[in-house]
Amino acid sequence: MAKLTDKQELFAREYLKDLNATQAAIRAGYSEKTAQVQSSRLLSNVMVQQRVSELAAERNSRVGIDADYVLRQAVKLHERCMQEVEPITDRRGEEITDEDGKTIFGFDAKGAAAALKLVGEHISVQAFKVNVKTEHAGMIGLNLNKSLTELFDDDSD
Repeated sequence: MAKLTDKQELFAREYLKDLNATQAAIRAGYSEKTAQVQSSRLLSNVMVQQRVSELAAERNSRVGIDADYVLRQAVKLHERCMQEVEPITDRRGEEITDEDGKTIFGFDAKGAAAALKLVGEHISVQAFKVNVKTEHAGMIGLNLNKSLTELFDDDSD
């Protein structure tokens, strides 16, 4: 297997800094005028792709980041966002209480939802999608495959 040129090696290293191929090409010494074209050409080069993958794996190993780490951090973030953060106050600045007189606390619902979505995507949970398909063959051999959307689509309005 042929070896990368010094510029190609430098491009691979620079690319990992910010994943901006054009800027990586410029930092690697390619002309600003041709950097976009050069970066596209470099990223389509199998040897450069392999080197970028190798360097990324080395970096991930050094810092201990893998899919499990990302998932654990997303779960921690979700749990932290779900914690009671600060009391909810009315317009006068007084704390709002429930029927038992306990202070009601707010939490970061937007952050919690974003973290939970990230966790779900990571483990391929399709909690909010109905992805059921039925398959039947009729008595005369007609294909009667229908999705739930098709079965329950009401056009009678």
